[in-house]
Amino acid sequence: MTKREEKLRLRQTIRKLEAGLPERYRERSSRAIAARLLGMPAYRQAGTIFCFVGTGHEIDTRPILADILASGKILCVPLCTAPGFMELRKITALAQLSPGMYGIPAPPAASPVLPVDSVDLAILPCLTCSHQGHRLGRGGGYYDRFLAHYRGGSVLLCRERLIRAEIPLEPHDFPVPWVLTERGLYEDGVPARL
Repeated sequence: MTKREEKLRLRQTIRKLEAGLPERYRERSSRAIAARLLGMPAYRQAGTIFCFVGTGHEIDTRPILADILASGKILCVPLCTAPGFMELRKITALAQLSPGMYGIPAPPAASPVLPVDSVDLAILPCLTCSHQGHRLGRGGGYYDRFLAHYRGGSVLLCRERLIRAEIPLEPHDFPVPWVLTERGLYEDGVPARL
């Protein structure tokens, strides 16, 4: 079985598992992850933050997005511009978000584009990941392309019940140094203090 086939199989497994998570657990874990993120020194010190807008079964990032804006930081969110490609677009209010590609809340097409190297902290989604920061996305390649050019701090948000010890990796897969779950922060696979 090729790595690509392994990824497809793991995506199917995790999607079934994700769909079966109790709503109460999803809500509790989202709240705990958001609270832990807001306590991270890297978050508090960052001036410009890139964050995904959680939808469906993903981590609810709206409390994070609201805190970024309320604390006077610069917030940029993804705007999907073509299959596999996204731009980092600055927003100044959550009300600016409206359904975009795939129904994901997106910024207006006229919102300012921010360069990747202006971001101090990137808050990234995954379908699943390992505590070591190896991620498996939903298969579009958007964040793989972002990580290929980004050199700042980054953190993956993932529910503990979706963590896997092994993630199939291909040459274009970049590890993320921090993984944050409802149980805590992992730095290069090791539990870290917040």
